[in-house]
Amino acid sequence: MPGNDPDALAAELFKTFARFEYALKAAEFHRGEGAAEANWRSFAESVAGIFEEPTNESVAAAIAYMLEHPPKKQVVEGGVLGWSVSAPQTDLQSDRVLIYVRRVRNNLFHGGKFNGRFFEPQRSAALLQHSLTILDACLAGFTGGERSLSQ
Repeated sequence: MPGNDPDALAAELFKTFARFEYALKAAEFHRGEGAAEANWRSFAESVAGIFEEPTNESVAAAIAYMLEHPPKKQVVEGGVLGWSVSAPQTDLQSDRVLIYVRRVRNNLFHGGKFNGRFFEPQRSAALLQHSLTILDACLAGFTGGERSLSQ
């Protein structure tokens, strides 16, 4: 793991997220015909147990951190960029946490958290590290019968 260096963590998250999203679609967690789009909600339903009763301390800590200190969503209000504490509209904890993981990725990818330097580097590093921990737990704990994310 890249330690607490936000640049190294961001590179690791991009790489892990890209492989993970491809694996979801290849394992038939997609939205069906048309654009190849991962169905994160369906996947969240299949791994809900990991989030309800985590057996690993670091996974439990990562989930708790994401729920207690969720990443904000970049918004435009009155023509000005800002941040919103936008809670996802979902009834499933695994879905909520995976939405937060995707928000961390989106904030990076779309430039919200980095403009030559990381904004709030310690918080950014924590969000990146916890996102990686959660994705790793999902990969390790997934048991989807015929569907496998490690193929």
